[in-house]
Amino acid sequence: MAKEKVPTVMKEKTGAAYNPLTDVTSALKITFNDYFHTLTPRLKLIDTFLAFLVALGILQFVYVVLIGNFPFNAFLGGFCSCVGQFVLTVSLRLHLKESMLEENNESDTPDSKKSKSDEDNTIGLANVGVERTFADFLFASLILHFIVYHFIN
Repeated sequence: MAKEKVPTVMKEKTGAAYNPLTDVTSALKITFNDYFHTLTPRLKLIDTFLAFLVALGILQFVYVVLIGNFPFNAFLGGFCSCVGQFVLTVSLRLHLKESMLEENNESDTPDSKKSKSDEDNTIGLANVGVERTFADFLFASLILHFIVYHFIN
């Protein structure tokens, strides 16, 4: 039989025993600090609404699993409404984030021109105004909830 290699314990990073948990916690701290210091209140509000939609969808799913799904079309309507509104809100967030980045780039260097590779990498969301983006979001939300309302009867 061939000898199996026994994995060695990660030795040291700074002289003491290496603990990967400290790397994870420091990465999380950096991420949260960056999130809270760089985002606008508008994007934070959208993120809070997204978290609410996720919690509502999970709550509906847990209710169906634990209690039952007697009016199944009501569950499907409510759950599809949560998922659909989540998708529409993520789209709104992407548009707003892109327009925010575009405004920051224009205010930093007004005379500089974008290179060809920068134009290829953008997804074309900044050409649409914030008001138009919000109007599209409202219209799509109304259509979504109209469909859900007719699905439930």
